[in-house]
Amino acid sequence: MTDSAATTAADLEIALRPTADPLPEAERQAILADPGFGRYFTDHMVSIEWSRDRGWHDAQLVPYGPMQIDPANMAIHYGQSIFEGLKAYRQPDGSVATFRPYSNARRFRHSATRLAMPELPEELFVAAVEALVRQDAAWVPTEDEQSLYLRPFMFATENGLGVKPADEYRFLLIASPAGAYFSGGIKPVSVWLSEDYVRAAPGGTGEAKCAGNYAASLIAQAQAAEKGCDQVVWLDAHEHRWIEEMGGMNLYFVQGEGANARILTPELSGSLLAGITRDSLLQLAADLGYTVEEAKISVDDWREGNADGSLSEVFACGTAAVITPVGDVKSRHADWTVGGGEAGAVTMRLRKALLDIQTGAAPDPHNWRHPIA
Repeated sequence: MTDSAATTAADLEIALRPTADPLPEAERQAILADPGFGRYFTDHMVSIEWSRDRGWHDAQLVPYGPMQIDPANMAIHYGQSIFEGLKAYRQPDGSVATFRPYSNARRFRHSATRLAMPELPEELFVAAVEALVRQDAAWVPTEDEQSLYLRPFMFATENGLGVKPADEYRFLLIASPAGAYFSGGIKPVSVWLSEDYVRAAPGGTGEAKCAGNYAASLIAQAQAAEKGCDQVVWLDAHEHRWIEEMGGMNLYFVQGEGANARILTPELSGSLLAGITRDSLLQLAADLGYTVEEAKISVDDWREGNADGSLSEVFACGTAAVITPVGDVKSRHADWTVGGGEAGAVTMRLRKALLDIQTGAAPDPHNWRHPIA
């Protein structure tokens, strides 16, 4: 669904209506000392409404707080709900910058189109991010590998039980301080190759970042936990042979070592989410001189490459952890360990290089950082 008011919505001003009672600084600092992930939320949120007759309207920054939802809300019944995830990072000079917010804005529009929802203009998406981060800049942590996680989402707000695209929607943006993903040092995760369940199929919603995809993944994640694994690895829906994703993260495979290493990631098939971290690493790995390729990678390729030593490292990537090394692999047919169960040199080099750009510790040749406050 396209927004007929998109040309004017991009210029919609966000009214600032901040709280008169922000969390006291001492309490905020106590939270920032150990924020965890998704446990605490900043003082404010951004809200923007859409209706078929008015388009985007009522854009405002307001105090963070609960919502009242009618029992017949169509998002509850029919699942029109999408979201994004991005971070704001404290820079060396004390300022704050986000990482590639326009890329998230474009993917948000793509997800909306797939679920027959109105497209939020990219400029308005980024304006919402800027407004919230500026208002709640004091919530951006200052310690290494900490950040302010931003969660934009949109859902149907029309009430009724007719099965159709809703005529009313609400966009919200909330923020949560995030601690270091690996608080005790980088630890490779164990994975279970799922053959009983699939994440998505070509023509489905795999390319969209919608709530239903994550609901459908929970049973497979629970199965992985039963097998003693940290994460599930998804295989293709047709043959259960080709590697797709790990949980909600994209996967990378490293062949060889050092400067001659070759880096591969599963090609986008119509059922994979086009990760922004994935895209950044394709560029960054090439910048560092590695041979980089998007290709189909099978379970046999993984197992045999591990056995003959041609496959040296495997890692997953995404907004939350940036890069997560993969150590142990389990399946119904075979178990194996990648790289001696340790994080590989290429993995760690890429992780540091990307984090250095995000946090302002290194130059930003591709203009990925978006200064805000």
